[in-house]
Amino acid sequence: MARMFGTDGVRGVANRDLSCHLAFKLGQAGAYVLSKGKKRPKILIGKDTRLSGDMLEAALVAGICSAGGEALVAGVIPTPGVAYLARYYGVDAGVVISASHNPMEYNGIKFFDGNGYKLPDELEDEIEAIIKGQKQVDIPAPIGGEIGRKVSVPNAVQDYVNFLKSTIDVDLSGLKLALDCANGAAYKVAPMVFSQLGAEVEVINDNPNGVNINCNCGSTHPEGLQRFVVETGADVGLAFDGDADRLIAVDEKGELVDGDQIMVVCALDMKERGVLKRNTVVATVMSNIGFDIALEKAGCGFVKTRVGDRYVLEEMLKNGYNIGGEQSGHIIFLDHSTTGDGILTALQLLSVVKRKNRRLSELASVMQRFPQVLVNAKVSPEKKNSYMDDPIIAEEISRIEAKFKGAGRVLIRPSGTEPLIRVMIEGADQKEIEDSARRLASLIEERLN
Repeated sequence: MARMFGTDGVRGVANRDLSCHLAFKLGQAGAYVLSKGKKRPKILIGKDTRLSGDMLEAALVAGICSAGGEALVAGVIPTPGVAYLARYYGVDAGVVISASHNPMEYNGIKFFDGNGYKLPDELEDEIEAIIKGQKQVDIPAPIGGEIGRKVSVPNAVQDYVNFLKSTIDVDLSGLKLALDCANGAAYKVAPMVFSQLGAEVEVINDNPNGVNINCNCGSTHPEGLQRFVVETGADVGLAFDGDADRLIAVDEKGELVDGDQIMVVCALDMKERGVLKRNTVVATVMSNIGFDIALEKAGCGFVKTRVGDRYVLEEMLKNGYNIGGEQSGHIIFLDHSTTGDGILTALQLLSVVKRKNRRLSELASVMQRFPQVLVNAKVSPEKKNSYMDDPIIAEEISRIEAKFKGAGRVLIRPSGTEPLIRVMIEGADQKEIEDSARRLASLIEERLN
């Protein structure tokens, strides 16, 4: 039986894969496992703007209350907001109802512990084993006055905004910012933070209706923001994803500044100020070759992990690093937060722009991006992890890499949340890598369906 928890919680099509029954069970089992023996554990819940969020929130709250827990409901708030507020409010756990950058029909349920960290595999496995009946436990079933209750948290957004503003020591006056809130969880918080810090703010995609989250907007579709930056004459554009844990920036010319470039800009500034711990940045194997070259040239080290922010965080905690992340814009500033935070990342980037009084295009030019192509191959879910067992696929990968003669690479990995295999090819010639990626993706679809 497949593992219920993926790389970022439990995800699936809402009301089909992620049903109300499953949400109830997750609330019940999660409250039991994360209560640490407390009779009435307190669990904070936040969500993004998906239509299915209300439905799943109600089921999750019911599960928590049925086990005697107290469900503190924060409403629509970014994922990293729940991680921060779990610590700030001193609760036993936090839960986010979101499928991040995925299409609106998907949703997810993700747990944080009381310190704001995503759960380790062992705790997720314990919750899953209880739900599947593989571990027999006596989950409390209180009656009368011992049943749990739902409590609204009206100040959650403002408390999170106050925290974000405290993470930088410069004001943003004189900067004109263009924001793309992806019709998601950033739609209230982001404009509040940047305008309260003195920036002039122009906003698009800040009118969520339950079905337009991530729809041709946000960090996965920044084309509209690129045009908007040029049209409005903004200094910087900031695109968030549905739950606002990622940031993709746009410079004043309308050019993209991705997560690799943001990390390089911020890390070099941190090195200059003497706060880059162990003089090292943590990234994943998906990072561009230009990322490696820029850091090496500046005298900084880097460490590469598997794809997934949990693996980046694991490496950071293990070895005492304080900045790490992914090309997708999921960046962790461990001095401030326990997880990726798109708005916090934007603040760190803008503080460099302000301190150095330089255009973002200038700052980002320290890293040259090598052409890189990512193509998704749709495959049968049960075959998603067996691509390297196919000799024809393996042979084609070897053929492509041999052709590059050390000046490029092929990286294949299964999606952690969807029935997809991601084909990434990097090299000097854009057309060559595009053709190679499409051919390889077609071959994978042919062989694994």
